[in-house]
Amino acid sequence: MSTVPTPQVPADVDAIVIGAGFGGIYMLHKLRDELGLTVQAFEKGGGIGGTWYFNTYPGAKSDTEGFVYRYSFDKDLLQEWDWSTRYLDQPDVLAYLDHVVDRYDLRKDIRLNTEVTGAVFDEGTDLWTVSTGDGRSLTSRYVVNALGLLAKSNIPDIPGRDSFAGRLVHTNAWPGDLDITGQRVGVIGTGSTGTQFITAAARTAGHLTVFQRSPQYCVPSGNGPVDQAEVDRTKENFDAIWEQVRTSVVAFGFEESGVEAMSVSADERRRVFQENWDKGNGFRFMFGTFCDIATNPEANAAAAEFIRSKIAEIVDDPETARALTPTDLYAKRPLCNEGYYETYNRDNVELVPIKDNPIREITPAGVRTADGVEHELDVLVFATGFDAVDGNYRTIDLRGRDGRHIDEHWTEGPTSYLGLAKSGFPNMFMILGPNGPFTNLPPSIEAQVDWIGELIGTAERTGVRTVEPTAEAEAGWTATCEEIANMTLFPQADSWIFGANIPGKKNAVMFYMAGIGAYRQKLGEVAGAGYDGFAMTRATEAAAV
Repeated sequence: MSTVPTPQVPADVDAIVIGAGFGGIYMLHKLRDELGLTVQAFEKGGGIGGTWYFNTYPGAKSDTEGFVYRYSFDKDLLQEWDWSTRYLDQPDVLAYLDHVVDRYDLRKDIRLNTEVTGAVFDEGTDLWTVSTGDGRSLTSRYVVNALGLLAKSNIPDIPGRDSFAGRLVHTNAWPGDLDITGQRVGVIGTGSTGTQFITAAARTAGHLTVFQRSPQYCVPSGNGPVDQAEVDRTKENFDAIWEQVRTSVVAFGFEESGVEAMSVSADERRRVFQENWDKGNGFRFMFGTFCDIATNPEANAAAAEFIRSKIAEIVDDPETARALTPTDLYAKRPLCNEGYYETYNRDNVELVPIKDNPIREITPAGVRTADGVEHELDVLVFATGFDAVDGNYRTIDLRGRDGRHIDEHWTEGPTSYLGLAKSGFPNMFMILGPNGPFTNLPPSIEAQVDWIGELIGTAERTGVRTVEPTAEAEAGWTATCEEIANMTLFPQADSWIFGANIPGKKNAVMFYMAGIGAYRQKLGEVAGAGYDGFAMTRATEAAAV
């Protein structure tokens, strides 16, 4: 029970959680069932699941192997829930999350179809007022944002966009009634979502036109059926598996390499690359082959050249192969798919490289490129990704101390302390906020939710009224994240990881790239030092920090 003195104006609930994906679901359980707080969760979608509710496009699946794309906090759940394929399709992930919500009876405290439009901190009462699109508001002592790292759709402003006479859709809002079987389909975007959609859509569309801005380094996923014997063996080993995940770099469930690429012969490098190509998984290829592909230009060039050689082997048409072959660094979020390059050998698939031949306009009949060709389409799909990390925060009227909007704090790019909290926003926390870890997300979500829960629990026990990071701590964390990112090759590639996919958006470091093991260690150190970097007030102290 709470030991904090009652505020001058009592709150409607102790805590509000915004979002009901992986992060919001676990946060609700943590605060309500483990800390005994009253909690209201809001979810703009018509069902729980976050990104897994909205992204129902053909081919949607996790590109993390399924045995670690789940919660680990409930050991009984780990033993009870089975899987039948190496990767989980969107319906599988959604069914799992639905099961978790029902297992803990969380649905009664989640208000669906309710978009949060504002969250404003009142320094007189130390309460948050959260407003929703239906005109209601609710006050709370704590707010936890589980808005989603990849949630705000990026819809490019292409001339003539609204004139298209067919179906124009974004993959983040796939209509339930849209069947592309036999249709003339165009897709703009070849990132993770785009490549998934392309490989799936090519099998059913009458004709698929791919408008490619940037060629991608894509490796096989190695997806396939998993028999019950393998599932049982994995379950027997879950304690060791999760210990390895929590102390690893990317938390993908494989042992990361400790070998430098240039320390072995060219033949050995090719053997290792081939072995991991055959096993599949993009993160395995980048981090499980050699330890320095993301940091050493020579090692990176070797990995890139291997993938280029595979494109040349796989793609039949030399000109198509040339257009599909990247020439830049292998330093974006690593991709994997089932037969991505093979897809371009199909008679019904056409590649249009739009760096060489830009899209001039969208017409009622389709897409016209700079060469004057009008590509006639029935369906046009924007697989153009997201305004990642901070996009959803900026759409809310989110105001902390002195009524300052979050945009006023983030003029040079989004920042936080530990990816969890923001100076000037007392008692507000973020799951997967800016400069959180660059990993398989559920293990990082668990680490953050556990830590937030421990901090709130400590505040409740010790009479803390407000807690927020100092500006100095936030600046220090930002500098740390920039320093680590600049030790890698990632900043040298145009990527959504740094906001480069959004026109006019300032490029900024938005991830902590030292890995989940180092991140968890840092969280432990901060907590062990009495939450170093956080300013706390108690009921008898002035509200101002």
